[in-house]
Amino acid sequence: MQNFVNEERCEPRKRSTGDRVKDFREIYEILSKEDASLQADRCIQCGDPFCHSKCPLHNYIPFWLKATSAMKRDLAFNLSNESNPYPEITGRICPQDRLCEGDCTLNDGHGAITIGAIETFISEEGFKKGLKPSFPGITTKKKVAIIGAGPAGLACATYLLRAGIAVSMYERQNRAGGLLTYGIPGFKLDKEVVARRVRWLQDAGMTLHVNTHVGKEMSFDEIAHSHDALFLGVGAESPRKANIANENANGVFMAIDFLRSIQKKLFSESYDKKFEVKGKNVVVIGGGDTAMDCLRTSIREGAKSVTCLYRRDKYNMPGSKKEFKNAIEEGAEFVYNVTPKEILVNSEGQVIGIDMHKTILGAKDASCRQCVEIVKGGDFRVDGDIIIFALGFTPSVPTFLAENGIEVNKSGCIVVNAEYQTSKSGVYAGGDCKRGSDLVVTAAKEGRDAALSIIKKLLG
Repeated sequence: MQNFVNEERCEPRKRSTGDRVKDFREIYEILSKEDASLQADRCIQCGDPFCHSKCPLHNYIPFWLKATSAMKRDLAFNLSNESNPYPEITGRICPQDRLCEGDCTLNDGHGAITIGAIETFISEEGFKKGLKPSFPGITTKKKVAIIGAGPAGLACATYLLRAGIAVSMYERQNRAGGLLTYGIPGFKLDKEVVARRVRWLQDAGMTLHVNTHVGKEMSFDEIAHSHDALFLGVGAESPRKANIANENANGVFMAIDFLRSIQKKLFSESYDKKFEVKGKNVVVIGGGDTAMDCLRTSIREGAKSVTCLYRRDKYNMPGSKKEFKNAIEEGAEFVYNVTPKEILVNSEGQVIGIDMHKTILGAKDASCRQCVEIVKGGDFRVDGDIIIFALGFTPSVPTFLAENGIEVNKSGCIVVNAEYQTSKSGVYAGGDCKRGSDLVVTAAKEGRDAALSIIKKLLG
């Protein structure tokens, strides 16, 4: 270990820009055995590993780096899967620059270890050898229902099944995975990677009910009364709006609706053709990873031009640095320090552009982030056929929550105690529906921890 003096940070190879924009296949290659081992060998094995502390799951990163360096790949696989319900997914999509790699001791001068790429390698190399996550089978008489098959729900199911508890999962879409399947594009996360994990959960004893909208096709009471506990992982899919004129005009999309529709198209499922952007000038409002997903998806869908408008400067963009870099490489254009004023439409109510305010960054707020201030007289127009808002999400609030006395706060987030139990006994919640829109790894952590609380309650 500690070979950082001789070996530099090694990024995983990417497909060429000209090649990758033609399809939705993943752009990053899996590290070779040699590169993974050499990169892991750079770890200095900190006594107080910041990478472990910064990870919401508190993954055993130094331990599986050491095992990878020593080519003890079975050990690395088991360590990686112990604390993480789906490391081959988080390795691909986590914003490591803000989490584990961002707090790597080597990040100051030597370049952080490529932890995410090694995490992906460990799983994929193990899968090639025939390794799988271990489950004991259903060994108890307890049954738990999970509503929502997204990141939190899948994590919760994983740890319940590890305890031998039967799981019934209810999902309103055609496939399990939530935003992993219908939100995050395939160039970041191949859909077979998600489907593979779901199959393993089914093999372990999970019963999956898709196309089942709880509160419509099946009642909440029916599910709750036939199970010993229930976990809510319904996510946060209500898009934030700009509250400006004409934001409901033809050609104005919300990011989640656009991304989901394009993914349904790729699945050959029924989708709304109004979301097709081929030959059109696309404008995306926002600066996070979802905005980058919309930009890069539009490019692959054949948009004539793709422009991102963001209210702060590029140094304050909230998304992952690698996704921002990939968007630039693939042809997206960026305009900074601007905020939307009014959507412009023609006589038929069709979008033709958007009026923007220029902005500057002012004094810092309570979170130590500079406030955005509008520059008087700095308005200008950006032409566009399609406007996509990627301003974040708030929790949807299913009607069955109030009907069953499940408390939500003023933001629509489900209120839980320290054990993730809601105001209704036996009903638990975690992920975005509990805390608001956040990272997949955070949802994984809350789904896992809620499962541990449920296990303690049911099995003692």
